[in-house]
Amino acid sequence: MPAIVLCTLNARYIHSSLGLRYIKANMGALAGDTQIIEYTLDSRAEDIVENLLELEPQIIGFGVYIWNAVETLAVVRLLKQLQPSLIISLGGPEVSFEMDRQQICELADYVLPGQSELTFAELCVDLLAGNSPVNKIQSSLPLSLEKLTLPYAEYTDEDIAHRVIYVEASRGCPFKCEFCLSSLDKTATPFPLDQFLQELQSLIDRGARQFKFVDRTFNLKVESCCRILDFFLANLHDDLFLHFELIPDRLPTRLREKLPQFPAGMLQFEIGIQSFDPEVQALVSRRQNMQKTCDNLRWLRANTSAHIHADLIFGLPGETLQSFGEGFDQLCELDPQEIQVGLLKRLRGTPIDRHTEPFSMVYQQHPPYRVMRTSTVDFVTMQRMARFARYWDLIANSGRFVNSLPLMLGARPFDYFLALSDWLYAETGQTHRISLQRLFKLIHRGAPLANPALLDTESIEAERNFEDSLLADFSTSGLKGRAPFAQVADQQKCPPTKTTSQHELLAKAGSSSAATRQRRHLTH
Repeated sequence: MPAIVLCTLNARYIHSSLGLRYIKANMGALAGDTQIIEYTLDSRAEDIVENLLELEPQIIGFGVYIWNAVETLAVVRLLKQLQPSLIISLGGPEVSFEMDRQQICELADYVLPGQSELTFAELCVDLLAGNSPVNKIQSSLPLSLEKLTLPYAEYTDEDIAHRVIYVEASRGCPFKCEFCLSSLDKTATPFPLDQFLQELQSLIDRGARQFKFVDRTFNLKVESCCRILDFFLANLHDDLFLHFELIPDRLPTRLREKLPQFPAGMLQFEIGIQSFDPEVQALVSRRQNMQKTCDNLRWLRANTSAHIHADLIFGLPGETLQSFGEGFDQLCELDPQEIQVGLLKRLRGTPIDRHTEPFSMVYQQHPPYRVMRTSTVDFVTMQRMARFARYWDLIANSGRFVNSLPLMLGARPFDYFLALSDWLYAETGQTHRISLQRLFKLIHRGAPLANPALLDTESIEAERNFEDSLLADFSTSGLKGRAPFAQVADQQKCPPTKTTSQHELLAKAGSSSAATRQRRHLTH
């Protein structure tokens, strides 16, 4: 039985906790007495507690994040009810700030804010020796990355076979965007690159193919970035999938020479745009050259096969529905495969708090602390945009409507999709549990109502083209049988050439489960 258990609740099974693996790798002499156990948000608190207590640990350390804070609280509360003597320690960004306002911190014996990879091991040594520290808050000293044992050997064969492998070549961020916890960092610090590449090689040799870099600024230092890309170019496999977060206005020549060398389906870039409004950017200390950002996005779409996942945030102080819509249309014109519309969250510890009073910001009192109202956006509009974001993810980002989506959006993407979003909610009263079969039928009815150009009474050609494009999407959706909206004559039609091309591209892009959604976008 392990004396120490490291535990967290991941959003889904495919995810893995890099933080727990860092701690396990740095447990020193206690590594053999330490076990990592991961659950998902679908797991019941009673089942988790039963499983943990069966192991009879002396110490349990929980990784607490915005997505699992509520569920972890339920587990900790039950553990303390059933076994009060069990020592519970907390770490992670959600409990690194405002500890005095959180019930989970009250219940725990110790809280380790910040980078606690070394602090937790020191705490466990003291506790197992019978020397219980008096202070509940065990703050860490500034951490030198060279002193850390890298965690990648802690990924099991099962992790490598079935999960995304999270890695980081650097830690921290030099930028000060006030909605992000990384704004508290002073700079970005790289890990020793030669050692990091050796660890990547070991993972590749063990069969790892899905890598997600958690670096906030992967392309900040071009020399390191290019060496990492060269490493993967020398280790190409058909099912390789790489995710990087790029600084959007930094794409120098050396980097441009590397990126086109990667085959389709291998690269995904997360690019934070957040807002096109210069006044909003200035309010939240977002430094970004928008002209370079736009030019770089155009270049990436024209010259690489990378999947672009671009982020926008609705609800920033000073942003209005109109200004956001204008920025959304501008981003649509740049044609990333995905646009992630997120509503602002008040992450604990971030400087965004300074705008709460001046802009009448009201947030949820529980995770994920989503903004509910600002001085420029009322609650009803915020709710509309929350539904907009969900339907956009369901329709546009899913990659299931690559043929029909451009016709739905027309010349005014934001206005037309917001109208479709409003109609979908009025028709269904729900944003989840909508079957794909039903979604096709709803879009067939609702899109022409949202976009009047599809109901041009002067000619039926626009409506006919939309239905044909929707049939093409249905034919590649994996759904069986007759399209629920199609006329009998339509069933005699052969799928368009674009559909056949999509099948060919999917076959060439490999079979990585992490890239399934991304692969649907390959024709667009």
